[in-house]
Order: sequence, then C-alpha cells, then structure tokens
Amino acid sequence: MQYGICNLSIVPLRFEPQDTSEMVSQILYGEHFKVLEQRKKWSKIRLAFDNYEGWVDNKQFLEITAEKYNEFDKHPLSIVGDLIEFVSCKNNQLMPIPLGSSLGALDFFNHHYEGTRIIKPQEKKNIINTAFLFLNAPYLWGGKTNFGIDCSGFTQMVYKLNGYKLLRDASQQATQGESLSFIEESEPGDLAFFDNDEGAITHVGIMMKDNYIIHAHGKVRIDRIDHSGIYNIDKRVHTHKLRVIKRII
Repeated sequence: MQYGICNLSIVPLRFEPQDTSEMVSQILYGEHFKVLEQRKKWSKIRLAFDNYEGWVDNKQFLEITAEKYNEFDKHPLSIVGDLIEFVSCKNNQLMPIPLGSSLGALDFFNHHYEGTRIIKPQEKKNIINTAFLFLNAPYLWGGKTNFGIDCSGFTQMVYKLNGYKLLRDASQQATQGESLSFIEESEPGDLAFFDNDEGAITHVGIMMKDNYIIHAHGKVRIDRIDHSGIYNIDKRVHTHKLRVIKRII
C-alpha cells in the first residue's frame, strides 16, 4: 500500500484517470490519502477524511510513508479558519490555501503559516455562522471551496470547520445521524435531504430557524422550507422534494 498527501492548494479528484474526466470532488491542502492503484500519470486514491475515491494527477501530490499517514491521521484538529490564507514555501514564496485546508503537515512540507486556525470542535449553534461564510459561493459539481461548491461539499465543509465528519455525497450523508419525524423537531444545524422521482437522495441543505434552509443550488443561498420541500423565494416554486431531516450533532 502506498500513501500520499496534497501539497497544493486545491487539486481535482476525477472519476477517470484523464484531465477531461468529470471532477467528483477536490483535495485540499494538507489532506492525506491511500493510493489504491498507481499508473504512469495517474493514481486512484481513497481520502482519509471521508474514504472518498477518485483519480489524481501524480504531479499534484507527494508520496508519504505509512508511518506519516498514521501520524497525520492522529493529528489533532488544525484547519484554516478564514476564507483564504497563505503559507510561506521555499525562498519565501507564498501559496494561497482555502478555508478548510488541513495544517497538520506544515513541518513535513517545511511551510510556515501565521493565519487563523480552528483547533477544537465548535458548538452546534456555530454551524449556521460557518455556513454564512459560503453564502453566494457559485455552484460547482465536485467543489469544496468558496470559489465553487456543490450541495454535499457545502454541508461537509461546514461540518468539518466545526470539527465534525460528514461523508462526501448527499446519499452517503443521509446514512448518518438520527432521523426526525417532523420538520418542527428540527434545530438550526440539522441536515435536510431531498430525493428525485425515483426516490434517490440527490440534494442536502442545512436547516435554519423559522423554516429557512441554506443550501447550494446555483449558488449557496437561503430559501424557505416546508413539508413539501424547498420553496425558491426568487422563482416562487418548490425546487426540491423533502425526504428526511437528520440530526448529526
């Protein structure tokens, strides 16, 4: 088994081993992973944080030992807490790193960082404040940053920034936590899941108070939610059909 770590700001994780393939997720600075299969130019990996798999360009990560992988696995919470920060590299060159990047490998990279850190889990009431950091971020399939994010990437990153782990896709996140019977039981920070006509979970958002929801749909936006689903304030139509609300924290 081989192992790797992302030493760049944001790296695409692709469905197939080619640059033109669909981006299924992103690897942020400092995230480490197992290498499941290695080819001349591409490697299939499994991220340590959420076990998500995909293909990454071999030029866009560093190989590490099993010992280092385990060391990073056990590293206490330390992630970037501002929209964009910088690390100092060799020759005092600056490299931007996005909100939610992992800082456990700074010494390994020989990088210097002086920005904001999140070093302990936050209370559930902080979930909504964190979600507002992504407000108006454009929708991007597979995205995980303020410069482009999808619905489950949004919920995953908001929870990560508060010290909690969610799986990557909406359908995977729907397997976590405790189901609530009624929308009235929900609290700000709970997750609402939505399905398509075939019954497959295709969307997720974060519940707010007073029957509002924040979610990524075109952009990260705030809409109304009722027993039928999400009511788009601008279009004045229901855009997503409610399946279940779940409490993770």
